[in-house]
Amino acid sequence: MSLDPTKHADWEIAEEAETRMLTIYQIGEKLGLTKEELLPQGHYIGKIDFQKVLARLKDKPDGKYIDVTAISPTPLGEGKSTSSMGLVQGLGKRGKNVCAAIRQPSGGPTMNIKGSAAGGGLAQCIPLTPFSLGFTGDINAIMNAHNLAMVALTSRLQHERNYTDEQLERLSGMKRIDIDPTKIEMGWVMDYCCQALRNIIIGIDGVNGKSDGFMMKSKFGIAVSSEVMAILSVSKDLKDMRERMGKIVVAYTKKGKPVTTGDLEVAGAMTAWMVDALNPSLMQTLEGQPVIVHAGPFANIAIGQSSIIADRVGLKLADYHVTESGFGADIGFEKFWNLKCRYSGLVPDCAVIVATIRALKCHGGAPVPVPGKPMPEEYASENVEWVAKGCDNLIHHINTVRKAGISPVVCINAFYTDTDAEIAKVRELSEAAGAKVALSRHWEQGGDGALEFADAVIEACEEKTEFKFLYELDEPVKQRIEKVATTVYGADGVDYSAAAEEALKRIQGDPDLAGLGLCMVKTHLSLSDNPALKGTPKGWRLQIREVLTYGGAGFIVPVAGAISLMPGTGSNPAFRRVDVDVETGKVQGVF
Repeated sequence: MSLDPTKHADWEIAEEAETRMLTIYQIGEKLGLTKEELLPQGHYIGKIDFQKVLARLKDKPDGKYIDVTAISPTPLGEGKSTSSMGLVQGLGKRGKNVCAAIRQPSGGPTMNIKGSAAGGGLAQCIPLTPFSLGFTGDINAIMNAHNLAMVALTSRLQHERNYTDEQLERLSGMKRIDIDPTKIEMGWVMDYCCQALRNIIIGIDGVNGKSDGFMMKSKFGIAVSSEVMAILSVSKDLKDMRERMGKIVVAYTKKGKPVTTGDLEVAGAMTAWMVDALNPSLMQTLEGQPVIVHAGPFANIAIGQSSIIADRVGLKLADYHVTESGFGADIGFEKFWNLKCRYSGLVPDCAVIVATIRALKCHGGAPVPVPGKPMPEEYASENVEWVAKGCDNLIHHINTVRKAGISPVVCINAFYTDTDAEIAKVRELSEAAGAKVALSRHWEQGGDGALEFADAVIEACEEKTEFKFLYELDEPVKQRIEKVATTVYGADGVDYSAAAEEALKRIQGDPDLAGLGLCMVKTHLSLSDNPALKGTPKGWRLQIREVLTYGGAGFIVPVAGAISLMPGTGSNPAFRRVDVDVETGKVQGVF
């Protein structure tokens, strides 16, 4: 059939395209993998033996490194994954050897409101169903590894309660850790959005009054917020992963000493679950370019990047490698800039800022779109004034990218409802702010619609960068938080709760913790910590309510505002429209 995104759903487009997609062997050959480096998992997806690739190509120069970020999005998302796929397809149309690295989708948004992050329209990666529903099993491995740590912690709490020191050592050879049940750092994880599990009680007496655990308050987070996921994102190899896995702080003793997965003797078993997950996965765009998929942390509540391993592999195998950072430049790009690049040692050649007329209107005064409800009628008519006012948010993000010393390219991710006057205003204001600008119609036209976009990125990659970090790790933690808040978010300053102050005092006083990286947790829907404040808010202060320690990933994690590590499922979730054709077994409705 003739594929038309204005008439066909994403899953219908993917289903038709999958009838003629390349096999995983053809994609591997296109990427330049040897037979030993490609680990097929069926006909159309596989994994890559990254160690063999990096060893073989250790002396080959890296390709051009491109990060895709965005303005502050609406709750609907602004097509960053779609634009990443469009850029790859556009570069392919220009005859470039190109690949992408994207994150594995979480079951939470896939079954909720945002979809599976495969892209959309004629700029997608396929096969869509396996990609969206578990793929090669990495998130399952992360859940098993993470929850095993919680099993080790909760069983140890029970045994320390039930036995004397002498009994404990006689039965197991263990000495008492003396864990404080009121200072548990870690919770459980699952890969759905489930607000009912944000705060729970575990260990309630079971059948016939039997004590089935240590009764205490606990919690669930979404799997992609797990520190194990963050470790997958930043690990260099298996040795590095194993070392990091033993440094996860799960709780504190009654004297305030950190209790780690190493102390619980569970880190080795956790790593055993992750051995296969350390190899990145491989699939393709609708137009047959290679797409590497590895790790899947959200950017508002985690690091928000695909893995360092995926980028290292892509940069060795392709002349242009496109990676994606979650949400806006205040969130995902800031962590790409100050965390991922710091840990990887890689320097980007260009950063793309995706903008939509829809989001600019939202920041300029239009009603905020609500997922699952009809788009407000204000978005159906031209309003250049709203677009111009909303460009304040876009220009703020342009300036953030420029502060990193990187060439910004604004991609106007065009909707067919956008008007020429609205597009012209975005181009005018973006160019005045010093950014290259490209209009891209990849959603409607695939790679053919992304040629201007591809050309702008190629040109930007030839410009000299003066990459520099926002802060150094030897700066006091509070000083680093305030630099991010004032320089990247536009806050007037930072206020801390008593709990956050206590945690920062402890962290700053510990040389092993004080020099860790900074991974901020903040809403993605605003530059501020209040999702209702659109545009470029003025006269506000960032509110830090708590500060977590991710010792294995190497992060200090300040949590701002009311954001939760376990998102909620909305009133009109996507799972209502997902089903299976019982004759063919094909899944329908995933987007």
